[in-house]
Amino acid sequence: MRVWEKQMEADPKKIKGLLFKIAGDLFVSSYRKKKTVTQFKLNTKPEISDQSPQDILEFEELKKSYEIALTKLPEKQRTVFLMSRMENLKYHEIADSLGLSQKAIEKRMTNALATLKQILRN
Repeated sequence: MRVWEKQMEADPKKIKGLLFKIAGDLFVSSYRKKKTVTQFKLNTKPEISDQSPQDILEFEELKKSYEIALTKLPEKQRTVFLMSRMENLKYHEIADSLGLSQKAIEKRMTNALATLKQILRN
């Protein structure tokens, strides 16, 4: 069908190989499409919310407070904190990328957590 759709002039001696190639390509395309659809369905499960409007409001307020607290962190602490928590890097990986010792990263992280705790309490 593909040969006819594309109006290709196929050499009768090579038609068998061409047909196998087309069939293989169609199979791979179908597999990729199904895989993408499956991944999409897994990632977009409908959430059943048993949270009350009060819970949702409190969560949004906490989220805002957290974002504000992050902006109040000193730059060095914020960098280490975000690399650890958002990029999921280990302390030695952060130390390597920033050119610091692992102890320095641990100290900055400890200070960042303490500062965030203090800011969020207020």
